[in-house]
Amino acid sequence: MPEVCRVRSTNRKPFRRNPKLKPPVGKEQIQLKPLNPHYIAGFIDGEGSFSVSINHHKTLKSGIEIKPEFEIELRADDREILERIVVTIGCGKIYDCSYERYGWFPHAKFKVTSARDLEERVFPFLDQYPLQAKKRKVYILFREIVLMIRSKQHLKEKGFEKIQQLRNEMREFGKKHNFVDKFNAKLEAARIRESRSSGGV
Repeated sequence: MPEVCRVRSTNRKPFRRNPKLKPPVGKEQIQLKPLNPHYIAGFIDGEGSFSVSINHHKTLKSGIEIKPEFEIELRADDREILERIVVTIGCGKIYDCSYERYGWFPHAKFKVTSARDLEERVFPFLDQYPLQAKKRKVYILFREIVLMIRSKQHLKEKGFEKIQQLRNEMREFGKKHNFVDKFNAKLEAARIRESRSSGGV
């Protein structure tokens, strides 16, 4: 399936979780066997997503928050696959997603947003079992951004500009190219992910 680049706007209402959905589930609550790591690497090649968003943040000294995110989203009837990925990699949580207003099947999403978990769990896994498709190039850019955040390079102007440059390079692998030389809150996310039909397959 073709890849697309989605751009999120920061002009949104505060997040409120749908009370009908179950709370996120982590590895501590899952009692399943791990998956073959080579299978997971191939699965990420097809269904994985790496994104970096930049938002204004009132309480941070820099006034800007950079949020990396790795995720895999599937139909809810394939939820067990995501649970076994959590067990195998050793981090992340699974969230229920409702798309009732679109008439789609319910989905489940595996997500890792902690820069520490990305560095200590996800990156060693993907370095040992490397991706094979063009998404590997996106992963390498994503990895560099996260490691810069972990070493606090993003707090300096030069480091922040480098992250913007790397994020624009991520966008080159999307169907739509949205390049920004300077931070713009209306164009704050570089999301490389697979497009899906309205049926959610």
